[in-house]
Amino acid sequence: MGIIETKYEEKNNTIHGRGESMQYTEPVESLDTKTNDCAKALKSLQEELEAVSYYHQRVATTSDPTIREILAHNRDEEIEHAAMLLEWLRRNMDEWDDALRTYLFTTDSIVAIEGAGAAEGNGALGIGSLKA
Repeated sequence: MGIIETKYEEKNNTIHGRGESMQYTEPVESLDTKTNDCAKALKSLQEELEAVSYYHQRVATTSDPTIREILAHNRDEEIEHAAMLLEWLRRNMDEWDDALRTYLFTTDSIVAIEGAGAAEGNGALGIGSLKA
């Protein structure tokens, strides 16, 4: 079980430990180490983005300039953590590198980029326009 004591609940594929839980869609024992690490990174990214949202909303609504500055600093730290996790995913999980290279740091319409990728046959789903 390692240094952090964990408890596995087979009925719902959840691992509990240290006040946290990881939800798995497949039996944990059938996952390799890399897949398990990716699941942890994705869960951590989700938590970091949630924290960014919380802090961002608080920055927008607080009237005290000092607390606003502190909250903005906290939000920016969470953004940094999220960026580090994205980079880890880019390096370690299939398809992240291609997707990030396609969409990040571009100035064209994001939807147009996706549409162009589908037309070029780069693996996009190509399900058509989302316009009604």
